[in-house]
Amino acid sequence: MKRIAVYCGSSLGEAHVYEKEARLLGEWLTQNRYDLVFGGGQIGLMGVVADAVLRGQGRAIGVMPDFLQDGERAHNGLTEFYTVSSMHERKLKMIELSDAFIALPGGPGTLEEISEVYSWRRIDQHQKPCVFYNVNGFYDPLAAFFSQMVSQGFLSEADYHKVLFSDSLETIHDFIRRQWEMNGYFK
Repeated sequence: MKRIAVYCGSSLGEAHVYEKEARLLGEWLTQNRYDLVFGGGQIGLMGVVADAVLRGQGRAIGVMPDFLQDGERAHNGLTEFYTVSSMHERKLKMIELSDAFIALPGGPGTLEEISEVYSWRRIDQHQKPCVFYNVNGFYDPLAAFFSQMVSQGFLSEADYHKVLFSDSLETIHDFIRRQWEMNGYFK
C-alpha cells in the first residue's frame, strides 16, 4: 500500500472550502487505498483529513514532536503514531514513511515542509511526487513565482515539471501515478 504525506494547516482557514476539500482529500486517499502520513494533530485541516481517512476505514499515520503534543492536541485514534524530539526529525520521518507529498493550504510550516521535499526531489534525494493542492487558488501566487524562477533562469524547465499545482484530485492522481511509473514504484 502506498503512503501519501499531507502537509496542511493546523487551523481551518477563513473559507469553508478549505475544510471541505481537506475532507474530500481524506476520502480520496481512502478510496484509492493510500495511507495518510501527516503531522499527527487533531486540529485544523490536519484533523479534518485524518478524520475523513479514519471514517473511511483507512490508515492514518501521525508524526509529532513531543513538545507539540499538547498544543496541537495529538490525534487519539490513529493507526500509528510516532513521537519524535524535533521538527527536523518529524520532517525526516514523514519523508521516510511516504511515497508522495501533497500540500493543502496552510501557513509557513506547510510551505516550508513541501518546499523542502520538492528541493530534495530536485537534487535527487528521492524520486517521490510533490503536489500543491491549489484549493480556491490558494497557491496561484506561488505557481506564478515558480514560473518566474524558470523565466529568470533560477529553476530549470525539467525541475519545474517535477512539481504540480492543481485544484483537481483527478489531475493530482494522474500526476502521482505517472511519476511513480516513471520512477519504478510499481515493481
